[in-house]
Amino acid sequence: MPHIPVDENLPGIAGLFAFRPETAAPLGQFAEVLLRGPSSLTVGERELIATVVSRANECEFCFRSHAAVAAEALDGGRAAVDAACRNADDAPVSPKVGALLKIALAVRETGRAVTGELVAAARAGGATDLEIHDTVLISAAFCLFNRYVDGLGAITPDNDELYRQMGARLLHGGYLGVGAAS
Repeated sequence: MPHIPVDENLPGIAGLFAFRPETAAPLGQFAEVLLRGPSSLTVGERELIATVVSRANECEFCFRSHAAVAAEALDGGRAAVDAACRNADDAPVSPKVGALLKIALAVRETGRAVTGELVAAARAGGATDLEIHDTVLISAAFCLFNRYVDGLGAITPDNDELYRQMGARLLHGGYLGVGAAS
């Protein structure tokens, strides 16, 4: 149950964004740049990073919504997403993405957990400095988003079809309109 009054028709972060549009706008732009802006990482790879971090942070809403986007965007679909959430070593992703997932999981513990060895493994897998940077930033941002959603007790539906629809909408429409009444 939400800790503040939110529109019951706007689950998760959308309800929180509608509650405080002044903070929603820059946070939505931030998410748009991180997950949709120019990058050599695909949308699916960036969404997978957000998903794995959200799962590890036990943020059910963010996990389910971003897993739906990643499943829509990745060739391996939901099976690849679930495998990555279980164990980055066993995920059916490139060595680069597997190494980046390990960096993302280290960041969610503490930024100091990112070691030279993790960075070297990512570079050996083909990651660029920009991809390493963006992975750290996506992970750190999703720690913020996860704590925002869970800290205010945002509405978290238990409806797989709703998340599938949300994933398709976010994949094709992005994050700038999240929280807008539609």
